[in-house]
Amino acid sequence: MAIFTNQATLTYNDVVTSSNVATGELLEVLSATKSAVRSEYSVGDRVTYVVSILNSGTTEISGLTLIDDLGAYTFNGGTLYPLSYREDSLLYYVNGVLQADPTVTAGPPLTVSGISVPALGNAAIVYEVTVNQFAPLGDAQSIVNTATLSGGGITTPVTASETVTTLSEANLMINKSISPTPVSENSRVTYTFTIQNYGNTAAAATDNATLTDIFDPILTDIEVTFNQSAWSEGTNYTYDEATGSFVTVPGEITVPAATYTQDPVSGVWSVVPGVSVLTVVGTI
Repeated sequence: MAIFTNQATLTYNDVVTSSNVATGELLEVLSATKSAVRSEYSVGDRVTYVVSILNSGTTEISGLTLIDDLGAYTFNGGTLYPLSYREDSLLYYVNGVLQADPTVTAGPPLTVSGISVPALGNAAIVYEVTVNQFAPLGDAQSIVNTATLSGGGITTPVTASETVTTLSEANLMINKSISPTPVSENSRVTYTFTIQNYGNTAAAATDNATLTDIFDPILTDIEVTFNQSAWSEGTNYTYDEATGSFVTVPGEITVPAATYTQDPVSGVWSVVPGVSVLTVVGTI
């Protein structure tokens, strides 16, 4: 509902007089909401948005255009868009029935034109975006995304926003290497396990991370370190020299969170993973 006012002026014999101010209410028949199917994101994720449009009037509204800002924000005197429209992902429904595709311009910003909403009816615009290199990734970061409807004879554009936040979790990857190579029989060999965390949250003891391996050939007389600190069998790990089975005690492996840096010129975010290193030295 919008309030409007109006006042008349009467002029006669060089005299000017004004009427009272008449106040009216303009009922807005078009409304919109926007929601994300998934409220959390990480880099490279796909996010599905649904823009729901309701026409409470008794006349069809046609010729509408939807503009989605794709999370635009100001940076270094310009504009960055942390979301990218996924080509051919848009679906257009009227009263729950799939319609022919409207005209879509990927942008940014994303523009969808040729939308109609029947009298006392509804329409839904569903589309996917990809989280790109301009999206903040740190803990408790977010993207605010706004869609604006205009045209179709409506006097005031209708807006609908949705906020998605970064997924707060550890994201671990592991690499295993051996040294020296080649290795002679009855000599010492070192296995190095490099564990990287690309997530914005540290892998803590409560996450119960566990590393298992079966050394083949079997190692004897092993020495184990974690981040250059000596580990002891039974406290930090178990090892069976009969089978070569090596298992860390749950929660002994921890990995710090990644760090994120935004380039001051391009605005691109880069990630430096948190790292922990486990080494196992034994005779082969």
